[in-house]
Amino acid sequence: MSVSPEAACETRASRECMRERPLSPHLSIYRFRYTLTTSIVNRITGVSLSLGFVLLVYWLVAIADGERAYEYAYRGFAHVAGQMALALLLVAFVYHTLAGIRHLIWDLGHGLEREQAQRSAWLLGAATLVISGWLIYRLFISAGGAA
Repeated sequence: MSVSPEAACETRASRECMRERPLSPHLSIYRFRYTLTTSIVNRITGVSLSLGFVLLVYWLVAIADGERAYEYAYRGFAHVAGQMALALLLVAFVYHTLAGIRHLIWDLGHGLEREQAQRSAWLLGAATLVISGWLIYRLFISAGGAA
């Protein structure tokens, strides 16, 4: 009596069966489009904001730890690398916030058509650049530095 492949998978370790299965066809036919790009960038900005939260905690601990610790943190944030990190976190925050608003609009059932989604993707990118550029100018350039 022969055993079907499905029955064999039930008896063998699931890891072995997973190796024998073909990949889903969507991996080979899916095109890299604006919706995929905005989704990936939204996830990347979310992760970067989570990592940037460590900087916020460091700054708050430095404030609570006294003048010497705060001065050390201040010098780190005032350094060019610190300023760049803060500026990139600001861009990530603006993008992630605007993408969240876009998703809230989608949840209301608006902007789901292909043309509307593409237009909102371009608007998301443009608004991120304009708002981030304005904030970076106001906070870092015209104010003489953020820290």
